[in-house]
Amino acid sequence: MSRGGEATAAVAVDASPAMRVDDGRSLRIAFGVMVAFFVLAPVAIYPIFLMKVMCFALFACAFNLLLGYGGLLSFGHAMFLGIAGYVSAYAAKEGIAIEALRIGSLTIPVGIALPPFTPELAILSGTIAAGVLGLLVGLIAIRRQGIYFAMITLALAQMVYFFCVQAPFTGGEDGIQAVPRGRLFGAIDLSNITAMYATVFVVFVGGFLLIYRIVHSPFGQVLKAIRENEPRAISLGYDADRYKLLAFVLSATLAGLAGATNAIVFQLAALNAVHWTMSGEVVLMTLVGGLGTVFGPVVGALAVLAMENYLAQLGAWVAITQGAIFVICVLTFRRGIVGELSRWIRKPL
Repeated sequence: MSRGGEATAAVAVDASPAMRVDDGRSLRIAFGVMVAFFVLAPVAIYPIFLMKVMCFALFACAFNLLLGYGGLLSFGHAMFLGIAGYVSAYAAKEGIAIEALRIGSLTIPVGIALPPFTPELAILSGTIAAGVLGLLVGLIAIRRQGIYFAMITLALAQMVYFFCVQAPFTGGEDGIQAVPRGRLFGAIDLSNITAMYATVFVVFVGGFLLIYRIVHSPFGQVLKAIRENEPRAISLGYDADRYKLLAFVLSATLAGLAGATNAIVFQLAALNAVHWTMSGEVVLMTLVGGLGTVFGPVVGALAVLAMENYLAQLGAWVAITQGAIFVICVLTFRRGIVGELSRWIRKPL
């Protein structure tokens, strides 16, 4: 038996062809409903709110890739969302200017001066920055498990937060404001709300499909095997740490894509995106929607952001209301909204 087949057998029982076809049909229907919602919803719902939902849904999907399929709980995932937002916003507004590199007493003249980036390059630069940060954090944290892994990611995220408070280019507590949206590929004016919405929609759907492909690839099957029984996966010859590191970097990169896009949409990069409360919020989105489900984080992001938006008049009671709803979900919908719905109709969503 091949290694991919052994890993798959370690976590799942093979289904009949008819069942697999039926499951695929249910996933396509669910995907069609999701796409139709985001295409038609701007008729009745404020487009800016929907763009925020799509950005945070992608963030939650990236986090779910790590926790739901890799079994790794990160309490510091907001650092990737936030740092990508800062890099994207700075690149779009100021460009890159490096006169010299200083290493101790050594000064190396560089003389790099690039004009403000176009939006697609700004988003790409923020995504790459998050991926690089994810690699550095993963190399430090990935060899620990459970609460130790979670605490290391939280500690590193707080270090990133204090860096963002003090770094000159971030603007401190004011953040980077008035970020220009620019022209996509030099042709599409993103100051037009329809063009901006279409761009965010394409980014969200592209990121969602990439995550779906990762989950249903041989790599995703091995990742599930490690989540379910890591010693068993290691005994089959898999390097668990390498797979978990790759999953961590992929999750960080996709979270960065969400953060960079969000900064362009709202023309702002601020400290709240890198604060530890944002890491807690993405955990809430994932658990409410359905941990380990493909569509759960999308539903969870919509539910949590809708509560924040439409219950804003309650002030401080919003957090209490969210906490109460979270407790109810944990007690009555332990698999999350999509998880329970999937159980009721016996189809994986």
